[in-house]
Amino acid sequence: MKYMMLIVGNEETWAGRPAEELDALYARIGAWWDEQAAAGRVIGGHELQPAATATTVRIGADGTTTVTDGPFVDAKEVIGGYGILDVADLDEALAVAASWPGASDILEIRPIVVRG
Repeated sequence: MKYMMLIVGNEETWAGRPAEELDALYARIGAWWDEQAAAGRVIGGHELQPAATATTVRIGADGTTTVTDGPFVDAKEVIGGYGILDVADLDEALAVAASWPGASDILEIRPIVVRG
């Protein structure tokens, strides 16, 4: 079964860390990613640019669109990346998420809809 793992964090917290700490954290995350990919549990994903680079498109009930800069919510915590998990079930997806090395991050696990 496939799940999306949304990686949510506070950009200010990440930006405030010393370079050496960030380098070590990215090394742990890279090792985690490589390990999960080698086991076939992570089949895709990416880190995202900061929320300030986001553009939001809202589609109204009448079909009109509004384009605005920035993320669609005003919150300190934003989606910083995602992974696509290919695991047996939710329990395995949660176990994979629980092993994530990013301190202070929130991981949202959601099943991917398969149609047809």
